[in-house]
Amino acid sequence: MVYCMRGEIKMTKKDRLFIRALLNPRYRGKHVIMIKGKIYAATSGKEASLLFDLLTKKYPGYIPTLAYIPKEDALILWLS
Repeated sequence: MVYCMRGEIKMTKKDRLFIRALLNPRYRGKHVIMIKGKIYAATSGKEASLLFDLLTKKYPGYIPTLAYIPKEDALILWLS
């Protein structure tokens, strides 16, 4: 459970896995695929595509989550 100014936020297993990937310096600057509670990393988009195909065949009943973890010095602009 995470608390913020508006109250508590319930986090799913996927949320916790994604935060773990964001905080781990090993994944900075890489594409990550999260599936079945595991994190897989790829250094390029082409490698991520091949890894995605492999993992969807290996785990046919699961939906993968794909993300790019930016390097620490990357500037992220957020529009809302």
